[in-house]
This record gives sequence, C-alpha cells and structure tokens, in this order.
Amino acid sequence: MISRQIFSNLKLASSRRSWLLLLMILPLVLNAQPITRIDPTDWYAGMKDTSLQLMVYGDGIKTSEVSIDYPGVKIDSLVRLDSPNYLLVYLNLKGAQPGKMKINFRNKGKKFSSAYRLEQREMAGDARKGFDNTDVLYMLMPDRFANGNPQNDAFKTMEDRDCNRNEPSLRHGGDIAGIRQHLDYFTELGVTALWFTPVLENNGPNNGRHSTYHGYATTDYYRVDPRFGTNDEYRALTDACHAKGIKVVMDMIFNHCGDYHPWSKDVPSKDWFNHPGYGLQTSYKLTPVLDPYASKVDMAETADGWFVKSMPDLNQRNPHVMKYLIQNSVWWIESAGIDGIRMDTYPYADREAMAQWMKVLDREYPNFNTVGETWVTEPAYTAAWQKDSKLSDTNSYLKTVMDFAFYDRLSMAKNEETDEWWKGLNRIYNVLCYDYLYANPSSVMAFVENHDTDRFLGNGSDTAALKQAYALLLTMNRTPQLYYGTEILMNGTKEATDGNVRKDFPGGFPGDKADKFTREGRTAAENAMFDWTSRLLHWRQNNEVITRGSQTQFIPWHGVYVIARQQNGKNVLTILNGRKADNQLEAARYAEVIGRHTTATDITTGATVDLTKNIPLGPRQTMVLSF
Repeated sequence: MISRQIFSNLKLASSRRSWLLLLMILPLVLNAQPITRIDPTDWYAGMKDTSLQLMVYGDGIKTSEVSIDYPGVKIDSLVRLDSPNYLLVYLNLKGAQPGKMKINFRNKGKKFSSAYRLEQREMAGDARKGFDNTDVLYMLMPDRFANGNPQNDAFKTMEDRDCNRNEPSLRHGGDIAGIRQHLDYFTELGVTALWFTPVLENNGPNNGRHSTYHGYATTDYYRVDPRFGTNDEYRALTDACHAKGIKVVMDMIFNHCGDYHPWSKDVPSKDWFNHPGYGLQTSYKLTPVLDPYASKVDMAETADGWFVKSMPDLNQRNPHVMKYLIQNSVWWIESAGIDGIRMDTYPYADREAMAQWMKVLDREYPNFNTVGETWVTEPAYTAAWQKDSKLSDTNSYLKTVMDFAFYDRLSMAKNEETDEWWKGLNRIYNVLCYDYLYANPSSVMAFVENHDTDRFLGNGSDTAALKQAYALLLTMNRTPQLYYGTEILMNGTKEATDGNVRKDFPGGFPGDKADKFTREGRTAAENAMFDWTSRLLHWRQNNEVITRGSQTQFIPWHGVYVIARQQNGKNVLTILNGRKADNQLEAARYAEVIGRHTTATDITTGATVDLTKNIPLGPRQTMVLSF
C-alpha cells in the first residue's frame, strides 16, 4: 500500500523533475521486496550432505509458493511455521555447481525473487585439519585483549552503546583488529592455536553494570559483532593466523541465544524454545544427563531450563532448530576457515541432537576437532562424553572434552603440602590414574584456569605454583589450554565480579601506561615468567615424546611427584617438589625410566643434571628433564 507521505509528495510535486522522480520511485514501493533476510546468507556446492535449509524471513512470507530453476537444485519441501513471518525451504543440491541462482516466490498474487549464491569450496572437507594434542591453545576474550580500531567501539544501531573501561562488566573496546596487530606476540610466546570467546553479534541493552561483552548471548548467527569487526575482518584474521602457523578455534553456543535475537521477538514456532518466556530455570546440575536414576524433573531442569533470564533456551529436539544450528557451524568452517570449535554449555543441550551434530561434522570433516564444555569434576562423567566411550550407550561423537577434574584437583593441590596420602600433588596422581576411562586421553583438553574461574594466581603472584601447574599441563598426556595474560602474571578473582578475571591485557588499549606485549613494558618478574613459559612452549612444539610418547606416573614419594614420557629411546621426566622445603629426588626409585642414562638437560633452565645420584630440589621446585 502506498503511504500517505508519498501521496502528499505527489500533491506537492510541482516540477517535471519531481514528477519523474516520483514515477521512478513508485514501482519500487509497489513491488517492495518482502524478504528481509535468508539464512544461511549463501552456501557451498559439493558438500557430502546435499540438503540445505533456507530460513526465509519476511512479513507474511509463510504462505508463499517457491520455485527454483537452477541445474541440480530441487525443492524437497516447504515448512510453514507458526509465525507468518518465516518460511523454511528445504533444497536438494545433489549435482549443483557453484553459481548464482534465483529463488522465485509467489504470495497472494504477488511475484518476487531473491538471488542466492552457491560458492566454490576452497578445499575438500577431509583436507581441513583441526587442533589436537600437538597444539597449545591460548584462550582470550576479544573485548579485553586489544583495541585495534577505536572507531568500532560503539554503534548507534546497537542497544548497548556503552564502552567504559572503568567498569569491569561493561564493554572495553577490544576487537579483531587488536588481535591481528599482536600475532607476533603469540608466535614469540609459542602457542599454536587461538580460542576466542564468541565473536558473533550480541545485541542487547546494558542492564546496569552488566552487558554482553562476553559474547554468549548470540543475536545473529551469521554476523560478527560490529564492535569486534566484520565477517571479512574475521576471515582476514584467520588467514593471517594460518600464515604464521596458528590455528583458530571458534566458540559457539547451541544451548541458547540472546533475548534480542529476532527469534525471541517473533518466535518461529511454539516449540522453537524450551519453556518460552523464562518458564523454567536450569539447576546448573549436569549429572542428571548421565545419571541412570535421574528423575524427570531433574532432567528437565538441566536440559530444558534457561541458563539465565536473558538467554532463551533453544529446543534442539525440534529438527528445524537443529538443522539451522548444524548448518551454521558448517558455514563458519567454510566461510572463515576456522580450525576447530569450542561448544559452550555442551550437556545443557539435547544429548542426541548434539551427537547428531557431531556425526554430521565428523562425516564432512573427519580431521576437524570440536571440544565441548563438560563442567563436572569427576573423570567418569567427562569420559562418558567423549567419542566412542564405552561408558555410555549413546555415542557423543565429540572428540575432545574439557578436563574439569584436573582443574579442580590442581586448584586444591596448589595450596597444600604434598603428604603421603591424599593432599597436594597426590590429588593429581589420583585423578590421572583414571585415564583408562577415556577413549582417548590425549584428546582431553586440560587447563589450569579460564574465563569462568578465578585466575590461577588468585590475587597473588606465586610463580612457583604456577610453574608446577604449567609443567604438568604442557608435558602430561593432554591437549593443553592457556588463559591470556597469566604468562605475564595477570591475576584476579571472581569474588566481586567476573570482570576481575577478564581484565584488559595491558598495552592493548589506547592510553595504557605500560605495553606488556613488549619486553620493555614488562617488569623483571613478568619477563622471567614469560621467558620460562615461552621456553617450555617452544620446546614442546613438534616434540613427539610429549605428543605421542607413553606416559608413566609415580605415586608422590616423600612429597615428590614424577611423570615420565618416553618415545623411541627419548625420555622426559617432569619432577615436582610438592613441599615448601628443600627436598630431593631419590634417583634409584626411578631406575625403570632413567635406565643407564647418566645426565639430562633441565629444559626450564638449560642446566645439566646428574642422574647417577639423588637430585636436590628447592622448595616447590619444578624440573623438566630431557635425556
């Protein structure tokens, strides 16, 4: 319908030029395109799964008929959801080649069309190599790492326009450009993969002292948040990382979206969300998912309850929801060239639907990798979530799980003296001895901290405990993950706010007094910790003793804990003194791994160590011996 304003303009137009202009505009108004968007924005020819779901958005689009005349493309079905403003078009692309096709719509006597591209894939799916235990992942929060482009700090089109570094729970302005400007820092440190917290659009208001800077309330699954940059900038960052031998892991969330997502304002169908309108709060207890005695009410609260009020809980049992999410993950692999996925809140989503997702990815990308957040601190629970686990009747197809058991025991051990039974480093021994539960222990991601925990250093700077934690993390049979800034002694606790464990990396923001990315900007203590960590990280790279070797651990003896790695005649001993007093390693006890070797090199210092006699150890000393 022509608006009153246009009729008014027609009356007021007095010149021939104005009339001609209006005559040109009028057909555009009468034939206005009713389609507001289509997800995915484009797709790729030559996928093993030839089915494609197009989610078409538009006022009254539900009742449309659709046709496509493009070689190799057929319409399998149209799904008309409860809302009149969505239409799902399922296509079969078997045999379709890359190119631009036209999708024709007819709705209530009106005809219109939309162009859609099938892109050429850069490589076959099995050519994509994901992260594994040869890598060390470095986790960072884009908003808190570095601000490379202050021009994108705020947008008037976004609900949250605040960027205030004085508030730990507001946006601080870090972005993709800032990360890209500091790629040399990662190579100098020695990490080989970067895991960013989510970069997708998180629109929403600033509720007092809290905003969605963390990225876990997605409002557009196909758009990088403009305050971080653009889709093209994200792809350029991935390419730049690859040029330096660094992989990129993308953080995704299938359990929930943000309440400012269009689906929340105009719900596609009555079963698109679990308990719409915040009808059920999750208990945050994940054990019912695997508990053989779980009650229905406990299961419902875990899997179907909302994580928080502002994050509607998606119903993965709805096949259309799950198809949308699966396609989205595939689209980012193809369009951005990412090397892995970290899935947030993994057990909160429907177990069978998530297994189907993993099965689809494994078929398309057999060498790709995904790590799932499984926050329960018992090895048996975590192990049951790993692909091909014998502990579960349901195969998750999830290759990598997060080792919260190791994190939990280490958090206790670092504050204890190692006794002859349970405390201190005995806790680490007593959790690693259950590695027989895992289908693949090397594909378990271990960490000493992350964005959801207190920093390992708390509010202090105990580098002795930190070195022991890092030595374990980087030499035991695991895929290790570091958290940004700890290598330069960044600390903090969650006691007041999560923002205190997510502080800005010093030197990454305009006006910072010191640039901790450089040796000149760091203190002597910070450089010492950076150098120690970097030395160990570079030594670990391409070191098959660590990544492929067998593992032997020894029960802590008189406070000393030892892990041995062995491969093709090469050996590594990680030695930790778990006491705050001088101690010694009794060499004879470890003869089975020392053998006839007489000397070793301590990787942490470069010193030569005599293996023919007991090795003196200082308080809380760490050694990594190679021989």
